[in-house]
Amino acid sequence: MATVNTYGFKDLAITISHPSYGSYSMQGEGVGEVTITKSTDRTAHDIAADGSVMVSKVEGNNGNAVIQTQQVSGIHKWMQGLFNYLVSATTDEWAEISLTITSTSMGKTHYCSYGAFQKEADNPYQSQGQRVSWTIMFADIQNIMT
Repeated sequence: MATVNTYGFKDLAITISHPSYGSYSMQGEGVGEVTITKSTDRTAHDIAADGSVMVSKVEGNNGNAVIQTQQVSGIHKWMQGLFNYLVSATTDEWAEISLTITSTSMGKTHYCSYGAFQKEADNPYQSQGQRVSWTIMFADIQNIMT
């Protein structure tokens, strides 16, 4: 008999926070997609003249979270407010964003810390509402199976 597994985006709980600005929690409201990407290649090869390969294990848990929001959603407005706050805040506040994403259907939690916006989101204007992508670069991303 086949095994059946179910995934639901509404099973995703997301909290984004900054110690000086506050936090925003949601379960899919106004979000179209969230992608967590690690940036560091964990293996590197060095090849000698004779063809010998030295394999290096590379440490690093840095990466990005891309949050696609509806352009009129509460989370988009909150992210724009956080970006505007951080642009004028002191430098030591810039990389203080944290993000926790828990998927109960997948049994996984992502803990992202020491984050900073890659850039301000683009502003689309069209006949229909669009999604806006916010990319946050994190110094540490932990993926934990729960």
